[in-house]
Amino acid sequence: MNTKKRICVIGAGPSGMSTLYHFANKMGSGMDIELVCYEKQNDWGGLWNYSWRTGTDEYGELCHNGMYTNLFTNGAKEFHEYPDYTFEDHFKKAIPSFPPRTVIRDYFEGRWTQKGKANLKKYIKFNNVVRHVCYDDVKSQFTVEAYDLVDNKTTTEAFSHVLVAIGIFNCPKVPSIDGIESFKGRVMHSHDFRNASDFRDQRVLVIGSSYSAEDISIQCLKFGAKSIICTWKNKAMGFKWPKGIEERPLVQKFVGNCATFKDGSRAEFDTVIFCTGYHYAFPFMEDKLRLTSDVSFYPDNLYKGVLWVNGGDNKLFYVGVQNQYFSFTMFDVQAVWVFMYINGKIKKKSRGEMQKDIQKWVQRLPKLDTCDKAIDFQTEYMAELIKDTGYPEKAVNSGKLMHDWIAHKNDNILTYKDQCHASNWTGTVAPKPKVPMYEAFDDSIGAFI
Repeated sequence: MNTKKRICVIGAGPSGMSTLYHFANKMGSGMDIELVCYEKQNDWGGLWNYSWRTGTDEYGELCHNGMYTNLFTNGAKEFHEYPDYTFEDHFKKAIPSFPPRTVIRDYFEGRWTQKGKANLKKYIKFNNVVRHVCYDDVKSQFTVEAYDLVDNKTTTEAFSHVLVAIGIFNCPKVPSIDGIESFKGRVMHSHDFRNASDFRDQRVLVIGSSYSAEDISIQCLKFGAKSIICTWKNKAMGFKWPKGIEERPLVQKFVGNCATFKDGSRAEFDTVIFCTGYHYAFPFMEDKLRLTSDVSFYPDNLYKGVLWVNGGDNKLFYVGVQNQYFSFTMFDVQAVWVFMYINGKIKKKSRGEMQKDIQKWVQRLPKLDTCDKAIDFQTEYMAELIKDTGYPEKAVNSGKLMHDWIAHKNDNILTYKDQCHASNWTGTVAPKPKVPMYEAFDDSIGAFI
């Protein structure tokens, strides 16, 4: 009987790379494992690969990236720092808590290319987009069909296990609003936002009330927009906004460039930016294997938030699909959990036991009506995976840092990125940034470090 495990990883962003990192570096003698990773872009990094392109790429594929110039992280680096490779390990000194995207990208590559670690690129088939994944219950194997964008050919391979790690920020959710077809200005989703200077001297309507909405609003003001109105559906962000930014209840309709809001007020705009989030989108998965629903802090039908229970004989995993406060370390501990599960280090459960455990978490979701409650929920989830895997326990300390971060934002939305947090792993308190975030117009590594 063939006991070789052929493992397919879909995506080489942070979640996919954590999976490759742990599998490649934990595989010891006697483990008959083959790793193959499909990545549609020409490099690793996923969302953190900046591209000037929007809409479709040079091959006609949907652009994966939603990064923009002058983006500084909206969560402190200390929340997401890897225990075995700190920012001090990488940069050889302490750096401020809220780096630009270029710094995060460089940090990733440092971990993925460490001397003495496995060569992770050898497992990755770049410019390969997965078109279809199905499971044969008789043969007990997956079939993965992928298309090579450069060589213009399709390949089909069999695998014993599949790990889906394409992230959750690649399929924009864009609701319809009455009369928007009559709007004469630019209408876009935040996924296509690249440079806030495009909106200098403009009146901008931001539709949404979460992290993209707050950050893009501040970016637009910082780079010279005339005014920004944020419109919310369920709850206002409620920050102490600087002059030039205000909030109003949900826009109801457009007549030309004039928007009417739920409170009856009106305003004219030059640009509309939808900051309305993303859909789960796994169209390449056959129906019985496909995760659907809205983006969630605990998607249904995933045991421990990763193992798909509705098909695939407990050999299909989704890594990094939660709505996130924790991100990189959450992907990391999930990857360790999957490695240990596949290699028999975690006790198998019946489907009934797994469904019961899933519902224990899912039933709590409606009560997560504040950021602090959601942070505590995800901290508990992290603690459970850490208990299963032996991942360093200090990772959960980020929950406390996140509560501080929320308080800083509520105190001053313009200065929270200037705050200094302490590393969970080194104890070092980050230095103040050279230039306050709201005055920083250079997002290069050199300017920041």
